[in-house]
Amino acid sequence: MSDSAPPRAAELPRRPSLRRGHPSASTRLDRFLRWRDAKLRAWERWRADPWVELVDPGHLSGAERAALLARVQDANMVLYACRRPGQVTPSCLQQLGAQLGLRRVDPTPYADADGLSALRVGGGGEHEYIPYTDRRLSWHTDGYYNDPAHPVRAFVLHCAQAAAHGGESWLLDHELACLMLRDVDAGHLDALAQPDAMTIPANVRDGLELRPERRGPVLSSDPHSGRLHMRYTARKRFVIWSPRPEVQAAAACLDELLSASSSFVLRHRLEAGEGLVCNNVLHARSAFCDDRDSGSSRLVYRARYLEPVAAATPAMALAS
Repeated sequence: MSDSAPPRAAELPRRPSLRRGHPSASTRLDRFLRWRDAKLRAWERWRADPWVELVDPGHLSGAERAALLARVQDANMVLYACRRPGQVTPSCLQQLGAQLGLRRVDPTPYADADGLSALRVGGGGEHEYIPYTDRRLSWHTDGYYNDPAHPVRAFVLHCAQAAAHGGESWLLDHELACLMLRDVDAGHLDALAQPDAMTIPANVRDGLELRPERRGPVLSSDPHSGRLHMRYTARKRFVIWSPRPEVQAAAACLDELLSASSSFVLRHRLEAGEGLVCNNVLHARSAFCDDRDSGSSRLVYRARYLEPVAAATPAMALAS
């Protein structure tokens, strides 16, 4: 896949028919079809207006907070635009997260003491990690290499300065991705929920283990909110899939869906003062070019959290 032709998720197949058979299977399918229809209606509602304008992200009005939460409930994400982008500070972003129920920060090696990372092209040790480069980011969810007991369930991105060229974000609600997988083969969800479906090798540098091997499911449910959680990366060099045929088939299907084209993927280049709040949806990013002479050097702040956005609606059961 080239940077000029970003991947997008595939169109949904036809609505599955309700086949009568074993009573429990019929009930599960009926429950899934009701969830499917409700999810697609919510997505259509969200697609019509995914944006919320904020006067001051550090001090949300009641209407602003309600609008943000409603969009996250519909599609697990919301885009926002600050009316006065030059006045947004890192502390405002931390306050924004707290107002949406995001308080437990996932620490990363290059984040500040409050868990906020400044994503820009750097020359230090962080330059070894793709988010700190101008290279294309393939499809993934944040923290796929975390201990499965401490998953990243939400994150906030805020653009302080856009690149001179490129840097387009591609976003896909992971619940829609699971819906598409379920439409292709109901067994794909069960396969990706297996406890050893995906292994991330240890991170070893100069003989020193910086992070141990991480093994766990791709799909799971938040025990508190009931929302569906996904850990995934399309970077084949950094993932070992279970050799079981059903897992291999499910992983190949997901890769194919993410490599195809569909209107279900939102594509947007964040400009200064714009941002994203989400329940760790699938996302990717095109390559970009900075122009330091003109001051167009991309700077995006990121905070990752161990809980989902507040007031989330229940997700479908993986067994459905």
